[in-house]
Amino acid sequence: MTDHYRNVRKIDPNKGDHLGDTSPNDNDRIEIGPTQLAFKEWEAAGLELPNLKKMREYRWKRLTQHIVDRGYGGLLMFDPLNIRYATDSTNMQLWNTHNPFRACLLCADGYMVLWDYKNSPFLADHNPIVREVRSGYDLFYFDRGDKVGSQADKVTVEVEDLINEHAGGNKRIAVDKIMLHGLRALEAHGFEVMDGEEVTEKSRSIKGPDEIKAMRCASHACETSVAIMEDFARENVPNGNVSEDDIWAVLHAENIKRGGEWIETRLLSSGPRTNPWFQECGPRIVQNNEIVAFDTDLIGSYGICVDISRTWWIGDKKPTDSMVYAMRHSHEHIMTNMALLKPGITIPELTAKAHRLDDKFQAQKYGCLMHGVGLCDEWPLVSYPDKAVEGAYDYELQAGMVLCVEAAVGEVGGDFSIKLEDQVLVTEDGYENLTTYPFDKALMGEG
Repeated sequence: MTDHYRNVRKIDPNKGDHLGDTSPNDNDRIEIGPTQLAFKEWEAAGLELPNLKKMREYRWKRLTQHIVDRGYGGLLMFDPLNIRYATDSTNMQLWNTHNPFRACLLCADGYMVLWDYKNSPFLADHNPIVREVRSGYDLFYFDRGDKVGSQADKVTVEVEDLINEHAGGNKRIAVDKIMLHGLRALEAHGFEVMDGEEVTEKSRSIKGPDEIKAMRCASHACETSVAIMEDFARENVPNGNVSEDDIWAVLHAENIKRGGEWIETRLLSSGPRTNPWFQECGPRIVQNNEIVAFDTDLIGSYGICVDISRTWWIGDKKPTDSMVYAMRHSHEHIMTNMALLKPGITIPELTAKAHRLDDKFQAQKYGCLMHGVGLCDEWPLVSYPDKAVEGAYDYELQAGMVLCVEAAVGEVGGDFSIKLEDQVLVTEDGYENLTTYPFDKALMGEG
């Protein structure tokens, strides 16, 4: 034996029983989280770690208050990201998105119950805010067959009992993404089903101090991973044997190395495949002297989404004048719109005051000017003037919101598009751009 067990059992033998984010320093822990690599990089960067206990309490109190403010008896959640927000626990997140086996009920008095996969009742043990763990809310056909209806009725009785005990029998409950049989069972038991997404989206929209710290850490890990992906692309593309998939795989690997979780899309393309935008990466061999554009859509450390975009010119020649113009126009677009961000400005005002893209770029502009971000793309959304729906987003920005400011610039029938996006925190007196990744000098006409 070369090392004492007290050190072997630790993620970082140089630390005590808990890491800097208050998570247990235990190699065999259930709770997922950042890796030693991420912690070392954050320490070198001088980043302050979140206090996860305080972050979980903030989210719990915020959700509970939103329930109480609306006069609901509880909030029943099925969306894996809403459950992550409420419980800070995960379980096969991507599989759960299309096989919904998890549910979480938060009652008006703050009592929280998680229904999880029957063989994994221990995955939320790290969070004492989760008061009970049960099973049985898997109401999809593959798992229940022709008896899904009877199971829906059975588990609804459990919800009814909980609401009677912890919400005085108030059957006005908010529900987010429930399966059909589950909805019918709730209504058959006399529940008035309200819009759960409205509750969770607005709860999640204001980030607490520790959520912002977690986002800073996640952003640093994402940008470090992007830099490694860029180095790989610049070194290997000139050799003529590297595919879009090869480049994108680097970001996946580096995200996982730092305790990240998954990437929601495959939005990396090259050369003419960048136009129109939204072609997903594939086996195309990237050629020297071409554009590579991407959108991270990355779920990183602490489950935080880091949603940034960059476009690179890779080659030994200079990009065309039209590429440089489009890049500068994209940059002007996001920077001008970012400068509008401050508490009190309304979303319709953002739409009305936004930078206007050239006519030739209008047809293929991005789907929105900005959107919220937290555990994924979130409320609110800021539309372009020609896409705005009156009354859909009549709200003011508040300090603590985080928005991604977008630009996609390319002409119909063109042979390239530029994609840029920064992630921005609304502060008490304006905004702070959380994204520090540089813009390609060649495309900016500076190299």
